[in-house]
Amino acid sequence: MKKPRPYHHGNLKPALLEASLALIREIGPSAFTLREVARRAGVSHNAPYRHFRDKEELLAAVAAQGFDRLTDSMRRAAAAAGSSPLERLRFSGRGYVQFALRHPQHFTVMFDAPWHFEAYQEAHAAGERAFGTLVRCIQECQSAGCLPKGDWQPLALLAWSMVHGIAKLAVGGRLPLSGAAQVLEFTDLATEAIRLGMANVADLHFPACRSLESHLSASFPRKRESTSARRGPPLSRG
Repeated sequence: MKKPRPYHHGNLKPALLEASLALIREIGPSAFTLREVARRAGVSHNAPYRHFRDKEELLAAVAAQGFDRLTDSMRRAAAAAGSSPLERLRFSGRGYVQFALRHPQHFTVMFDAPWHFEAYQEAHAAGERAFGTLVRCIQECQSAGCLPKGDWQPLALLAWSMVHGIAKLAVGGRLPLSGAAQVLEFTDLATEAIRLGMANVADLHFPACRSLESHLSASFPRKRESTSARRGPPLSRG
């Protein structure tokens, strides 16, 4: 039997995160215990408490890691699109779906775990950066005259709802498509359709967005900010 490593193991935190993801792949984010995570990581059952006070805090760390990877995926995809603001917006949507396909366990924790992570600063800040990436793309399109000026919130909600729906259906195996390539091809079609729709609305006014702002704040663990604060460089539950 493999002897547990002591808790001062230098790579303990990343080892616990990897063990958590493997366990989530098998049984989901709700059923596992810290003791089982420790066993899989090959450390003593008390070792996880050196970094995490409970399972929720461990899941918050998984979510934070996921949001950072989501941000990176969206930014990389947008950068590959070149200088066109609309293409950068479209490709950031592709990056969103690519992230979900590559990291389904992270995606599940970020959006389906039965907890909100606003109380955890690392997850909160990572969610802000991810959501800010989308908002920045929307506002660049508005500044370039590609999307209607004014409130960015309904535009962001439309764009996020589209790609998140595709991502969730794809991760759950609910799309009648074969493999990641077809999912991404469909994503390109869908984001082009939503782009054309948003670009051809003279004035998108949705009064409910005042209340939607608080929902978005819960969905992506971010602080409320003014629109102007979102214009600088720099998406959690669905």
